[in-house]
Amino acid sequence: MARTEYFDDPEAPKPNSLVVAASAVVTDEHGRILLQRRRDNDLWALPGGGMDMSDSLPGTAVREVKEETGLDVEVTGLVGTYTDPRHVIAYSDGEVRRQFNVCFTARTIGGELAISDESTELRFVDPDELAALSMHHTQRLRLQHFLEKRSTPYLG
Repeated sequence: MARTEYFDDPEAPKPNSLVVAASAVVTDEHGRILLQRRRDNDLWALPGGGMDMSDSLPGTAVREVKEETGLDVEVTGLVGTYTDPRHVIAYSDGEVRRQFNVCFTARTIGGELAISDESTELRFVDPDELAALSMHHTQRLRLQHFLEKRSTPYLG
């Protein structure tokens, strides 16, 4: 299924759903950040996805990282909340979602890096290399907030 992300675009379709989601900034011992190249839009992104009815938000982040990367993680902190109504995601099946994302920090505790059906590539990226990667504005914003080492989470 194809995915198109819009931000502050007057031509964006109107949302027909609201999805609560979690993402995670997973770092390795060298300070590199785990990213996936998404199959649905070919952009680099943090692992993450929608919350199930039986999940907590931190549990969603842990589950999504495992599903998308093969790694077991534990949540270690909070980067922020991302609820800007100008961010709209349209899917080829007709769903147009407004997403409510909570972004956590996490560390690896096990598992093996493995590509899922949602991605074409996984890698730990040095923060200096982030600018060269093709990614959506909202992903860059989460990474920027993480790299700023804020004393309080971003609330937006």
